[in-house]
Amino acid sequence: MENFIEILKVIFLGIVEGITEWLPISSTGHLILVEEFVKLDVSQEFWDMFMVVIQLGAIMAVVVLYWKDLWPFRNKKPKHENVTKVEKAAGLLCRFVKIDKMIMWFKILVSCLPAIVIGLPFNDFIEEKFNNWFVVSVMLIVYGVMFLIVEDYNEKRQAKYNSISEITWKTALFIGIFQVLSLIPGTSRSGSTIIGGILVGASRTVAAEYTFFLAIPVMFGASLLKIVKFGLNFTSWEVVILVTGMLVSFIVSVLAIKFLMGYIKKHNFKVFGWYRIALGIVVILFFTIFR
Repeated sequence: MENFIEILKVIFLGIVEGITEWLPISSTGHLILVEEFVKLDVSQEFWDMFMVVIQLGAIMAVVVLYWKDLWPFRNKKPKHENVTKVEKAAGLLCRFVKIDKMIMWFKILVSCLPAIVIGLPFNDFIEEKFNNWFVVSVMLIVYGVMFLIVEDYNEKRQAKYNSISEITWKTALFIGIFQVLSLIPGTSRSGSTIIGGILVGASRTVAAEYTFFLAIPVMFGASLLKIVKFGLNFTSWEVVILVTGMLVSFIVSVLAIKFLMGYIKKHNFKVFGWYRIALGIVVILFFTIFR
């Protein structure tokens, strides 16, 4: 019976992760808040690792949904009429590699650099000092207000980038700098990079898709570091918990991504800004009154 209850908790956490990883409302922030009410019967070391590695399920949803846009290698030689000017210049290489996809991946790596340079040396410090309900609630409100301001600003101009291929190297670096802001819990990695993308002129769709793709190396890298730090001495029960959480987050993420991409074709991000503000206020009031 106890194991059944623990699995229900993991399923709930997977649902929270799957929804909040892609909507710009902070998955880590929500998981930290949920931890105040739903606690797994595991060690603190495993919980710290679980909080990050559960996101791999969400990342796999992007890989599955956008496989054709992500995979840079060719299965067969392209027809002459389908070869772009860049690929013609690349010569023999284009027989095996889709040059535009490889360029996209290099730009994504450029976007990852700021988070790597700042995140790696300060990761433990950030977790120790900022993984708490107060920081999460403040960041929810601050970035909620930023979404409202950015969307008001965005309504007055036309998008410069209507496809990911149009994003420049400089723009990729700028978006990466915004991703650094997401190191603070409650900020939202997707939220900060979407705001950065919109500010540099990307359409909402391009900003969201680039955020999805950028999450792949970032979260795979973060998960690998957490697993290495935890060690490979998992118990069978810990494996069940981890796999269940990732599977649920994968399924829910597929639905969340489809919802978000359909939503932003007709609406802006303001509703997420108002949600963040409301949730932040509720959290502050709750913990001020009951803690």
